[in-house]
Amino acid sequence: MDTNYKRICGPLLKDKSSKEKQMDTSLFRGETIAEVVRAGLVESVHSGHLLELDEKGQVVKSLGSVHIPVYPRSSVKALQASAMVRAGLKLSAEQLAVVCASHSGSEEHFTVIRSILSAHKLDESAFRNSTDFPLGEKERRAWGDKAPTQLAQNCSGKHAGMLATCVVNGWDTNNYTDPTHPLQQLIVEEFETVAREKIQYLTADGCGAPLFALSMAGLAQGIHTITISNDPVHQEVVSACRSNPLMIAGEGRLTTRLMRAVPGLFMKEGAEGVEVLSMPDGRTLVIKCADGSWRPMGPIITATFKRWGVEAPDENVYVYGGGKVVGQVEAR
Repeated sequence: MDTNYKRICGPLLKDKSSKEKQMDTSLFRGETIAEVVRAGLVESVHSGHLLELDEKGQVVKSLGSVHIPVYPRSSVKALQASAMVRAGLKLSAEQLAVVCASHSGSEEHFTVIRSILSAHKLDESAFRNSTDFPLGEKERRAWGDKAPTQLAQNCSGKHAGMLATCVVNGWDTNNYTDPTHPLQQLIVEEFETVAREKIQYLTADGCGAPLFALSMAGLAQGIHTITISNDPVHQEVVSACRSNPLMIAGEGRLTTRLMRAVPGLFMKEGAEGVEVLSMPDGRTLVIKCADGSWRPMGPIITATFKRWGVEAPDENVYVYGGGKVVGQVEAR
């Protein structure tokens, strides 16, 4: 294991008894956030953590253990992008949106990512992210039997932004994913400022970039902060995302659908069942599904929008029997 990551990997369980480990696991399971109901009978349950803030950042609803650390995965790319812009990165709104994206891997995404690289005299050989196939189902089918690439990996926009930021500042582009790199240190500073808590956990994300853990409370605070912030950097990043929902995710995906349909909505998903969203007035919702599933996200968001009085498409998930609706996933 890279010594730079030793500060974090597994410290919650280090030198603990089996009983203490089980206690940690129990905390992580959280509370029931959704139930799969078939013909009036609960068939399955999704547990996890949920935190809702009002316009002023006050807690409206809290489920689970919102003060234990979780890995927010790609849901915090806007915070990473904010650090890049603060360090001098200048991009178009479309380019900045793909830096914040977990893109599906369409040609539209590739074109914008390549434009970031070429504008900074870079090419795909500079990438230090992992290889993968396109994330989107349609895009993956169209990919066929071609080998996975770093460009196709859904975080390549973020990595293009990181590389471009290094070029702007004269920083080394060969080790930009090292946690000690100046860029990654600025990202930590951005996280801690907006979340109002110190980063204690560090590891590598699936793409290879440093991954910092936040509590659900810190994550909610961070999203709320950048949403209502008067900081021109935050305004630029959030505005770029709102105005380019296709770049943030892709055709057919929940994030793109809802951001297109709901004026002013900011939304971003992360791997292992993480979702964050906010309205322009500061209302914020963060969700972490303990089993890593995204199945309950649509129903939870639909129920939240209903309470908020926000008109949005029906994103409920229905249960079928014999081709007929016999139940649905119900937010709890």
